Amino acid sequence: MTNQKNGLRPVNDTREEALVFYFEKHIGRRAFILTEAFPFMFIGKIKGLLGDIVILDVQTTSVPALEGKVWNIHIDSIEVFYIETGTGAKIPHLKEHSDEESA
Repeated sequence: MTNQKNGLRPVNDTREEALVFYFEKHIGRRAFILTEAFPFMFIGKIKGLLGDIVILDVQTTSVPALEGKVWNIHIDSIEVFYIETGTGAKIPHLKEHSDEESA
């Protein structure tokens, strides 16, 4: 869709397309995602996309009972994200350690 006055596309359309492309390019990699709604934080492997929805195999979230499931996260609800690309920092594995491990 273009703006009829100047022929430019709305910035939200361009942003959404770029995010979909970036997530598609990194299918199979781990991602850290913060959203605007509960449960707010996800760490997991990108399994794919369904339109503008990221399909994430969640390893860690802010609510342990919700871990180990596949979540569908709409791109518009993502506030912040980081995807491991192999060249930058790795996303830590956030699991509670038992008393024996921390001793």
